[in-house]
Amino acid sequence: MSGQPLIEPSDQARLLLSRRYLRRDEGGRVVESVPELFGRVAEVVAAAEADDDPGPNPAGVAADFHDLLASLEFLPNSPTLMNAGRPLGQLAACFVLPINDDLSSIFESVKNAALIQQSGGGTGFSFSRLRPAGDVVGSTKGVSSGPLSFLRVFDAATETIRQGGTRRGANMGVLRVDHPDVEAFIRAKCDGPKFANFNLSVAVTDAFMEAVGRGGELELINPRDGAVVRRRDAAEIFELMVDAAWGCGDPGVLFIDAVNRANPTPDLGDFEATNPCGEQPLLPYECCNLGSINLARLVDSGRLDVDRLATVTRLAVRFLDDVIDVNRYPLPEIQRATLRTRKVGLGVMGWADALIRMGLPYADPESKRLADRVMGIIAQAAVETSRELAARRGAFPTFEGSIYQKRGEPPRRNATLTTIAPTGSISLIAGCSSGIEPLFGLSFSRRVLDGEVLRETNAPAFEALAQRGLLSDAVRDHIVRTGTLAGLEDIPQDLRDLFVIAGELPTIEHLQMQAAFQAHVENAVSKTINLPPEAGRDEVARAFTTAWELGLKGVTVFRQGSRGEQVIVTGEGSCCSRPEGC
Repeated sequence: MSGQPLIEPSDQARLLLSRRYLRRDEGGRVVESVPELFGRVAEVVAAAEADDDPGPNPAGVAADFHDLLASLEFLPNSPTLMNAGRPLGQLAACFVLPINDDLSSIFESVKNAALIQQSGGGTGFSFSRLRPAGDVVGSTKGVSSGPLSFLRVFDAATETIRQGGTRRGANMGVLRVDHPDVEAFIRAKCDGPKFANFNLSVAVTDAFMEAVGRGGELELINPRDGAVVRRRDAAEIFELMVDAAWGCGDPGVLFIDAVNRANPTPDLGDFEATNPCGEQPLLPYECCNLGSINLARLVDSGRLDVDRLATVTRLAVRFLDDVIDVNRYPLPEIQRATLRTRKVGLGVMGWADALIRMGLPYADPESKRLADRVMGIIAQAAVETSRELAARRGAFPTFEGSIYQKRGEPPRRNATLTTIAPTGSISLIAGCSSGIEPLFGLSFSRRVLDGEVLRETNAPAFEALAQRGLLSDAVRDHIVRTGTLAGLEDIPQDLRDLFVIAGELPTIEHLQMQAAFQAHVENAVSKTINLPPEAGRDEVARAFTTAWELGLKGVTVFRQGSRGEQVIVTGEGSCCSRPEGC
């Protein structure tokens, strides 16, 4: 099936695969090769095809799936690669669990999160339903300890589980901007080494952003009874968010109204939380399996093969839909919630590499136009495939009442189809840049789960410099030491533009690229705006405001050096010393 020859993963990819993905015997010895891994996954997922009547030959589909994976044109999320055909059998990456305002619900979610994380899944929670600290507890007439105290419980549980030693524990904690404890939540990760296993996002409303712009007030509302506890200047809360994000990288912002405007099944309820990296909004107990197309592999002789892109998209959507049926769900509630909407999230990786292969700088306006075209092709092919699957296998059960049914569209198999994930591990396996991010660095270090540091360099940059006779020992040493071409005055501007790294790009370039992809993405886009150490708070404020004005669903800002330790650093900087990350 594959239009490209099957390729061998890099040495670094093989190291990662052997440490985390390949099967081991009882003595801990690796007993699986990389081709066998792809064969294992393809065979397990293709087994779902046997239910079609009349259906294709599952063995033939498995061969197509194997070629798709082995060509590194597409890879599913890590749990699928790790667990397909193995005892756990849990293949999804993203989960959202409910937390209601009672002790039983809270600790039921702690237990369920532990089961999910043990299988390699990441969990998202909204703490917005919990009464604020100091509020009355009806059953005992005591005093509530508030959302942050319970967030610590979830964090400690994740620290203990460590996802079975195969993935770093990952959670998303969300609190609405109008919750009385929002100020403490905003400062939570800046007040010392706390909540290491959580990303935090404030669920920001349109009303709040409008109040910030006009100098209005924000009503802080007790979720227990809907009473207004107090009023705060909206701009002061916004500045507190900006200051925290500038100082320690958290919280991000989740534009919750934009997220719910895109809710495909509003009759089932509103979105309150997302997966750990913010790109997948989910209803309580829903899970979603993700996968990404490696755009770098689809560039040939400086041109993107758009026909191949559509073909890969169609097969990838079919793969992801099959995963839903062969998955072993950790809880019956999760299985029921997932099957009623059958959400999948197909995205891309290798975007920065693809642009370089086409000779397009990330900041070139043509790059945004191409992003719009690429994601438009993926979206169209994905929807067509989902409709074809619905005609043969049936629409997702809650199609009636969905936004698609109300718009008079044909039935489709999946309530959502597209998501841009950060693709940290799978992009390393595929040997490409992550998600839609620009190059993080031309040389950088990454610490993986077991504490080993992987040092990576951007081969195309070195090759381009060598072709022009510019790769002297001094230039090579500079790149290895700093991770950038900045400071090398003899390097031509066209190469500086082509091999720009994330921290060198203006904020607007990050946001416009995110907006170009988001225009055709049904879920959301994981995107981090990496700022240089000298960036001011005004740059963070501009990022948050512009993201909202562009209609994005969320954004995260990270200023280099704002945390004492980082999992990934440019040049020869020091990585995080903690195996589970920072």
